[in-house]
Amino acid sequence: MSTWFITGASRGFGLQVARQALDRGDDVVATARDPHAVRAALPGYEGRLLAVALDVTDEAQARAAVASAVETFGTIDVLVNNAGRGLLGAVEESTDAAVRAIYDTNVFGLLNVTRAVLPVMRRQRSGRVLNFSSLGGFSSSAGFGVYCSTKFAVEGLSEAMQQELAPLGIGVTLVEPGYFRTDFLDATSLHTEDEVIADYAATAGAVRGAVPGLNQAQPGDPVKGATAVLALADTENPPVRAQLGSDCLAELDRKIGQLQRESAAWRGLALSTDHDDARALV
Repeated sequence: MSTWFITGASRGFGLQVARQALDRGDDVVATARDPHAVRAALPGYEGRLLAVALDVTDEAQARAAVASAVETFGTIDVLVNNAGRGLLGAVEESTDAAVRAIYDTNVFGLLNVTRAVLPVMRRQRSGRVLNFSSLGGFSSSAGFGVYCSTKFAVEGLSEAMQQELAPLGIGVTLVEPGYFRTDFLDATSLHTEDEVIADYAATAGAVRGAVPGLNQAQPGDPVKGATAVLALADTENPPVRAQLGSDCLAELDRKIGQLQRESAAWRGLALSTDHDDARALV
């Protein structure tokens, strides 16, 4: 039996992971800005569910939530950094306030929670950290540039964490979902910038126009996705990255091919910049 600490657990992936963990007998600390929404969504799990108020942008609240988790269950075995928000608009259309707000949640909020949980796992010399990234964590797109940049940041942090924490018995995995039928494309999770610049009509503007038609028509099943997340938490040798969804795999293959072709085309330029007496590494 494991104890889970899940952010953004009142809906979407967070809720599905919490429900499946509870159904198999695990203890779950399910955090959200409104813990009443968690209790309403997960009735009947008295004694194994602790619903805690947590705005991940509040570091003191994150530490208090972790202290409450340890006081109640004695340990935290799995951290799921799932809380996040989206931003739709061209990079130039995105206001300073909107950019800072999404970084506060997706990057600095993840760091707040991680810093609060890791001392517990280090004392145990065990644990799993599952950081939710995205298809947009390795491949950016017009209209979602700022959002994708936050997930690129999560990818960089998580790669380093994996190297730092593996010797301490703690695994770190980036969960990279494609498009799933959660509420991510709803206004409750996705902020669309008000300013529209006509020059971006064919790029970011086209994406802005397409998003309403994609909502609840995405290929990914969040229940199946949550089952995959539990499998990642249980596996003995967790991967650094795990893609979820056929669309995510297809984009990964496309991006790898693009990188290989571009690198081959410009290899000579890269090699031309070494000192003449440098020992070639490639």
